[in-house]
Amino acid sequence: MSVALSNRFQGGKAFGMLKARQERRLAEINREFLCDQKYSDEENLPEKLAAFKEKYMEFDLNNEGEIDLMSLKRMMEKLGVPKTHLEMKKMISEVTGGVSDTISYRDFVNMMLGKRSAVLKLVMMFEGKANENSPKPVGPPPERDIASLP
Repeated sequence: MSVALSNRFQGGKAFGMLKARQERRLAEINREFLCDQKYSDEENLPEKLAAFKEKYMEFDLNNEGEIDLMSLKRMMEKLGVPKTHLEMKKMISEVTGGVSDTISYRDFVNMMLGKRSAVLKLVMMFEGKANENSPKPVGPPPERDIASLP
């Protein structure tokens, strides 16, 4: 599908169309979750789904609608918690139930809304809280004397 797209358009135009198509696909999946009775008691579901979609699109590197091992590696490094390949394979297996080597958007939303505490879910939740509470220091560190060192 993307091959036909790249034949007609190049560069930014093709990328923009790919992102728009991906956003429409994810929005359709979000509508399915909003209509699902299983999630009807979830608080602020539309806002949560919008945040999940934004985060998922940020880390879907190949724009195919799936987060693979390298995308997950980039995500973990960007969140400040780099993991080994084995740890990431275990995370993917935990999220997908061992069925796939990639995390689909449905798997991602099920994990984030589910009651099970997947490692990836915990990392994503703490990343959001960490960014809210701790502003990054600017400039050189303050001078310290010998007595204040541990």
